[in-house]
Amino acid sequence: MDAAGVRDRAGELPREPGVYQFQAGDAVLYVGKAVDLRDRVASYADPRSRRVRRMVESADAIDFAVTDTETQALLLEANLIKRHAPRYNVRLKDDKSYPLVQFTDHPIPRIEITRDPADSATVFGPFTDKGDVETVVKAIRETYGLRGCSDHKYRGRDRPCLDYEMGLCSAPCTGEIDAASYREDVESAVRFFEGEAGVLADPIRREMDAAAQEAAFERAAHLRDRLSVVEAFHGGGGEAVQSGTDAGEQHVDVLGVALEGTTATVARLHSDRGQLVDRSRHRLDVPESSEGAEAGATTDGDPPEASRSADVLAAFLTQYYAERELPDAVLLPERPSDSEVREWLEAAGVAVRVPGAGREAKLIDLALKNARKGPERGDELGILADALGIDRPERIEGFDVSHAGGRAAVGSNVRFVDGSAEKSGYRRKRLSDRNDDYANMRELVSWRATRALEGRDDRSDPDLLLIDGGDGQLGAALDALEATGWEVPAIALAKESELVITPERTYDWPDDAPHLHVLQRVRDEAHRFAVQYHQTLRDDVSTALDGVPGVGPERRKRLLRRFGSVENVRAASRDDLLDVPGVGDRTADAIEERL
Repeated sequence: MDAAGVRDRAGELPREPGVYQFQAGDAVLYVGKAVDLRDRVASYADPRSRRVRRMVESADAIDFAVTDTETQALLLEANLIKRHAPRYNVRLKDDKSYPLVQFTDHPIPRIEITRDPADSATVFGPFTDKGDVETVVKAIRETYGLRGCSDHKYRGRDRPCLDYEMGLCSAPCTGEIDAASYREDVESAVRFFEGEAGVLADPIRREMDAAAQEAAFERAAHLRDRLSVVEAFHGGGGEAVQSGTDAGEQHVDVLGVALEGTTATVARLHSDRGQLVDRSRHRLDVPESSEGAEAGATTDGDPPEASRSADVLAAFLTQYYAERELPDAVLLPERPSDSEVREWLEAAGVAVRVPGAGREAKLIDLALKNARKGPERGDELGILADALGIDRPERIEGFDVSHAGGRAAVGSNVRFVDGSAEKSGYRRKRLSDRNDDYANMRELVSWRATRALEGRDDRSDPDLLLIDGGDGQLGAALDALEATGWEVPAIALAKESELVITPERTYDWPDDAPHLHVLQRVRDEAHRFAVQYHQTLRDDVSTALDGVPGVGPERRKRLLRRFGSVENVRAASRDDLLDVPGVGDRTADAIEERL
C-alpha cells in the first residue's frame, strides 16, 4: 500500500476512538489503537522508521473497529494482538486475554462471556474484571430471563430446564415466553451494555427497596452489592477497572527487561507488604528494529536506545494484566513507550514509578538480573522445550481419571502457566461409569478438544498436554486428538518409574532434572484434583441418596446420570425428578423430604 492509498483509506475512517489493523490478505500485520482513528491511520502515509515503512508496503488493506472509550481501545488492542499474533507487534507468549460479552446471532439470542467471540455476534467489551462481568451478566439474566444455554441444548426441549426454575431464563425453548417478547428483553440488555445503566440498575434498586421493606435484610444487602457493581460498570472508561487499595501500597510488582535479538524476557517480582513472595519470567516476541509502540509514538524524552525495552514494557503491562488483579504499584526500569498505558494504570489507581535510588532501585536491579538469566540457569520450561524439541510450553494442561471399580468415574483437567498452577483454569468432568482407564482418558481428552474446537472453552489452547499414565493412556489421548483434529502435542508421565513418554520415544531423565520436576507438579496436581472430585461424588452418594427410601443402586445411578451430582438432585424440581425412569410420586416425595 502506498502513501496515497493510506491517505484515501484514512479519509474514510471516523474521528472516534478505536482499533485499526493493517492486513495482507487474511494475515494481520499490525494492530494499533487510536484516540482519533482518522488522524492516526493518516500518520502512516509518512512512516517514521524502516520497520513501519516495510509494514505499510506489505499491507493491502486497513480494517478498523470503533470503541466507546480510549481505555476500551487499549484493551481491545491487547485482545487482538493475542488473537492474531501480528508480526509487527510486540507479543507476550501468555494465555491471558480480556473477557467480552456477546449476544449470539440467533433468532433467540444467547448471552455469554467469551474471549473468542463469533464474527456474527453482537459483542461488548473488553473488560478487565471478569468477576464484575459475571455479576452483571447474572443480574441481566435474572432481570430479563435471557438464555445462557448452548444452541445444542436449546433445540428439541419439551420442558424447561433448571435455569427456568431458578429464575435465570424465561424458557423461550418451550414457549413460556414468545419470541417477540424475548427479543424485547434482549434489546433492553443490549441497551445496558451500550451505556444505559438504568435499564438494569432501576429494577435492582426497586427489588432491593422491596426486600428492605419486607425485612429481608440479607437479600437487600446482596442486591445492594450487586447494584454497586452495576452502577460502576460503565464508569472509569467504559468497563470495571479495578482500583488500588485504601490501605497503602501492600502489593507491588517489580519488572525487569532483557532483550536478545527479536526475543525479550520480562522478569516480574511480587512484593506483599514489603516482602518478596513470588517471581516469574515471561517471554515476548519483539519485531526486529522496533522503534516505538506504533507510528507516531514517542518515548516522552526517553533516550532512543531505550525504546525497544520501553515498547516491551508497554506491551507486557496491557497483555499480562488481563484478568489478573492489578497491584497497588508497579516499579519499572524505564517508562513504557506508550503514554496511554501509563494513563490507564494511573486511572485504575496503580502508582507507576521509575526509581533512581534506594531500596526500590535495588529491586529493579534484582528484576533485571532475573530477566537476564538464560535457560541454563533454571528456566525449567526452556530446558523442557529443548529436551522435547518443541516450542517453549508456557501453558501445560494435565489430565487424569479416577474411579472405584468403574463407579463414580471422573476426569480432571488442570492448567499450569509459566510452571505455576492456575486454578481458575481447572476443569473436571463426570465420565461414563466403566472400569476402563483408556476409554475414560479418550473420553476426557475428546471432551476438552471438542470444546476448544467449537469455541465453547474460554481458555486459550495449551502448548502441551500431559497425560497421567503410560503408553496406553497416551495412546488413548492421541486417538482422541486425531479423531477431533485438535493439533496440540501430548506426552505422558508414568508413575513410579517416572518415565516421560512421547509418541516418538521414552525419556528417563535424572531425578533432579528441573524439567522433570515441572511435569511432576502438573501430573501430581491432576491426580489430586481427580481423586478429590471422585471422593466428593462417592461421599455424596453414600451419605445422601443411600438413605432415601425407594432409591436403590439402579435408581441412584439414574439420578446421578441425569443430574450429575447430589446437589443437582437436591435442586431439581418435582417434574424433573418424575422425568427420571423408575422415579414415581412416592420416591419423589422421599427425595424431597430427605434431601
